[in-house]
Amino acid sequence: MDYLLQQLINGVTLGAVYGLIAIGYTMVYGIIGMINFAHGDIYMIGAFISLIGLLLVGVLGITYVPLALLLVLVLAVLFTAVYGWAVERLAYRPLRGSVKLAPLISAIGMSIVLQNYVQLAQGARVKPLQPIIRGGFDLSSANADYHVTLSYLQIIIVLLTVALMAGFTAVIKATPLGRAQRATEQDMTMASLLGIDVDRVISTTFVIGASLAAVAGLIVTLYYGVIDFYIGFVAGIKAFTAAVLGGIGSLPGAILGGLLIGLIEALWSGYFSIEYKDVAAFGVLVMVLIFRPTGLLGKPEIEKV
Repeated sequence: MDYLLQQLINGVTLGAVYGLIAIGYTMVYGIIGMINFAHGDIYMIGAFISLIGLLLVGVLGITYVPLALLLVLVLAVLFTAVYGWAVERLAYRPLRGSVKLAPLISAIGMSIVLQNYVQLAQGARVKPLQPIIRGGFDLSSANADYHVTLSYLQIIIVLLTVALMAGFTAVIKATPLGRAQRATEQDMTMASLLGIDVDRVISTTFVIGASLAAVAGLIVTLYYGVIDFYIGFVAGIKAFTAAVLGGIGSLPGAILGGLLIGLIEALWSGYFSIEYKDVAAFGVLVMVLIFRPTGLLGKPEIEKV
């Protein structure tokens, strides 16, 4: 029972990360109906910027951990948001009026470019980081052979994910930006005729998605303590799986799908072969696409004529 509890804690933590990345997929699909397959590499860039920021604050002698992490978070969000804006500007906007296959191929090409760019700039070796946030709670039962640990960092990850999800949901429902996004999602042409700057709305959506990916990148850097230029591909595919599982286009669905994928991966790693944990996650994607293509919280699209 203690081992199961530990795997559940690990799965929820991992699922929170997948959920943050999945929001970027579901936002872009909700606005322009396309999948941004470069989003996983934006998350990877956010992780590298976070690592550089952590090393920089160490060089500057900033030893107060909350202040250092806040500065790194701001730095990672700002620079990663620029990359997100550039992907939309270079890979999507010029092809927005073309067939849907064109921007898809362009996004895949942008993903390859970003991977190789980081590999050349930072090297192919993994980048380690010493633990910064230590400690936690021991949740083991009395006289237990297996110790269950809930770390402070895991608590921070889950609380931060919930706070970001709640805040972003409020933005979508109660702000002019949210209304503009919903209008653009329903009818891009009509929204433009009503005075909404559609290009700005779409760019802002990419920027917000990249910002959330930067938060996920910082979290992963702190949690695992090691990153490389290839982490964006696998995490991006799993986050896309989470978005499809929850119902792509649904923000709560992105978080729900992320949690489910994280739990599936953690439980499979704990009770079966860890080498096949990715097979389990991608098997879920196949099953969802076959039996419930709209996802758990997604709604079927009705084309009006």
